[in-house]
Amino acid sequence: MKKKGYMRALLLAFLLPLLMDFAWGEEAEGGRVVVPILLYHRFGPVVADSMTVKTSVFASQLEYLRVQGYTVIPLRRLVSSLAGKAPPLPDRSVVITVDDGHESVFTDLYPLVRRYHIPVTLFIYPSAISNARYALTWQQLQEMKGSGLVDIQSHTYWHPNFKKEKKRLTVQEYENFVHRQLLRSREVLQEKLGGTVDMLAWPYGIYDDELIEDARRAGYVAGFSMVRHPVTRADPMMALPRYLMIDPVQGVLFEKLLAESSRFREVRENRP
Repeated sequence: MKKKGYMRALLLAFLLPLLMDFAWGEEAEGGRVVVPILLYHRFGPVVADSMTVKTSVFASQLEYLRVQGYTVIPLRRLVSSLAGKAPPLPDRSVVITVDDGHESVFTDLYPLVRRYHIPVTLFIYPSAISNARYALTWQQLQEMKGSGLVDIQSHTYWHPNFKKEKKRLTVQEYENFVHRQLLRSREVLQEKLGGTVDMLAWPYGIYDDELIEDARRAGYVAGFSMVRHPVTRADPMMALPRYLMIDPVQGVLFEKLLAESSRFREVRENRP
């Protein structure tokens, strides 16, 4: 019963922004970017927990994107566009991200990534890789990165709850802790996999002004939250919004999410 109640709460939290009249639409004025970033965590044949999306559901979502003419673009391309360093994005652009590094990313998501030939960004916390039973291995990450379709970025070193750690530690201990979480993750990922790691997904979506400044000093150029609306130029680069994807968001609900993002673009572009 508790699990069902939690799932209903998650679904309600997802639906509310879609049922609203997008009161935050004014933020987009002056920009030309309106792109939904989809955030997944893990996949499987059945729903094992609140963050699992059935593999069949994810496959149907990718097919819908293909048939309806959406373009899945690399997250890096979106960030570059926001920074004014890339040409205009395709209409109906979508970004796909996956947090944490669950083994199902390799067994379930990666075959679909190859089938549809779409770019995906993984946000990884390295402490779990090749250590935790549920996690990916470094070999699997290397294979995915080598495909040219998968970019791998930081989710801190071991996915802490910064609010709890700030209460538990002294001021100096907390500063040192944050610095290590942000910097160590970049160092390990770059050492193990090569490439540039300069994008960060905030664990649990938790961030504040101090953490953002710490992340900038640690070398990050973009950060990602769990706020539910499309990315626009009005959004802060270190806290770009993403839609948390859960299994009930399929079929009509998935179509509604994308339609609302498209409508948001049309309303903005038709303003005088």
